[in-house]
Amino acid sequence: MSGSVVDNTVSPGNSSVAIPTDISGQILDLDEDDDLEVFSKDTTPTDGSSFNASMQTSPASMINQYKFEEDAEDTKDIFVTVDNPESHVTAIETYITYRVVTKTTRSEFDSSEFEVRRRYQDFLWLKGRLEEAHPTLIVHPLPEKFVVKGMVERFNEDFIETRRRALHRFLNKIAEHPIFSSSEDFKIFLTAPSGELSSHKKQGPGFLSRMGETVKAVAAAVRGVRNRPLEFTEMQEYVEAFSQKISSLDKVTQRIVREQKEYLEEVKESGPAYALWSQSEEELAEPLKNVAGCVDRCCKETEEQVKNLNDHLIPVLHEYVLCTDTLKAVLRRRDNIQADFEAKTEALATKKADRDTMRDDLDKAEDRLEWANNALKSDWTRWQKVMRTDLRSAFVDTAERNVSYYEKCLAVWESFLHSQRTDAEGNGNVDFS
Repeated sequence: MSGSVVDNTVSPGNSSVAIPTDISGQILDLDEDDDLEVFSKDTTPTDGSSFNASMQTSPASMINQYKFEEDAEDTKDIFVTVDNPESHVTAIETYITYRVVTKTTRSEFDSSEFEVRRRYQDFLWLKGRLEEAHPTLIVHPLPEKFVVKGMVERFNEDFIETRRRALHRFLNKIAEHPIFSSSEDFKIFLTAPSGELSSHKKQGPGFLSRMGETVKAVAAAVRGVRNRPLEFTEMQEYVEAFSQKISSLDKVTQRIVREQKEYLEEVKESGPAYALWSQSEEELAEPLKNVAGCVDRCCKETEEQVKNLNDHLIPVLHEYVLCTDTLKAVLRRRDNIQADFEAKTEALATKKADRDTMRDDLDKAEDRLEWANNALKSDWTRWQKVMRTDLRSAFVDTAERNVSYYEKCLAVWESFLHSQRTDAEGNGNVDFS
C-alpha cells in the first residue's frame, strides 16, 4: 500500500467528535486516534432532547417526510463503492484512508461521478450528523470500536479488509435509505475534497454545547417516561429478545469457525502421515497415497468453507448484533423526547409566570414528540424488512455453500472407494458389499 499522505487535514481529537449519550469512560476517547479502532458499537452523538432546525415540526409535513416508498429499491439512483485502502504515516500517527467512489444520476449533484478519500473518523462524523438530524431514525452501525494499544503492527491486511467491507456496507445502507440518502451531510461526505470536509466538520456544535445536551439526556433518563405508548414498549421487548438471539447465534457461529480451524489443522497433519506410512508399507502403498490425496483435497475445501463463513455469515450476524445497540439508543432518544414533553407539561401546570412562553415551548415539544414517534414507526417497519431480507439471504447462501462443501467432500471419498473396489475386483480377494 502507498505510504503517501492523502488526507492529513483531519487530526485525531478533532473538535467535531460528538459526545455519546452515555459518556462514562468515553470522554478520553476524544484524544485518541479513532483509526486504531476496529469496530464501534455505538457512538451516539445526540440524545434526542435537542431540536434541530432542519426537523419537520408540522404533523402534515412529518407524514409526508417519513412516508417510505415500497419500491424505493427499484429506483436506486446512487451507487457507492469503498475500496483501495492506503496507509499513511506521519510524525504523530498512522492511519488508513479508503477511496469512496460515487456514481449517481441525481440532479442535486454537480457531476455523475465523484472520488474522494476518507478515514474512519470521517465515517464517524457522518453517522453522528445523521443521528443528530434524525434522532429516531435507525442509522446502520459502523464497524465497532476496539482500541488495541501497544501493537507493533497496528494494521494488518485482515483488519483493513474487514473494516473496508463494513464501511462499504455502511455507506450503501445510507444510500438505500429514503431519508438519509438525501441528507446534505451525506452529499458533502461523498463529494467534498478533504480540506472542505474538514472545514464543514468544524461547523458542528461545540464541546460545551454537546456536553450540555448530554447532561439533559441524563436528566431525562433519570426522570423517566410515565406514559410510554404500548407500541414502543413492544418495540423495546422485541429488541431485547432479538438482541439475545442474534448475540447467541453470533457467538455460536464464531465458536464453530474457531473449532473448524482447529479441526483443519489436525487434519492437515494426517495427510503427510498417510503419505509417510505408504513408503514403508508396500502392499498398502497405493491406498495410503490415495487417502493422503483425499485428505489434502478435503482440507482445501474446508479452508474455503471456513473462509466463506468468515466472509459472508459472521459479518452479517455481527452487524445485527451492533444494530441492537443502535435500536436501543434510538428508543432511548425517543423516550428522552417524551420525557422532555412531560416535564414541560408539568411545569406549565404548576407555574403561573411566563405561561405564554412555556406554552410555546410545550407546543414545540409536542410537535417534536409527534415527529419522533412517526419517524420511528415508519423506519422500524423499513428496518425489519431489510433485516429479514439480509438474514434470509445470509442463511440461504450459507446453506448452499454447505451443500456444495459436503458434496465435494463426498465426491472425493466416493472416488477413493470406487478406486478400491476396482482394484479389489481385479484382485478378486476383497468384498466391499
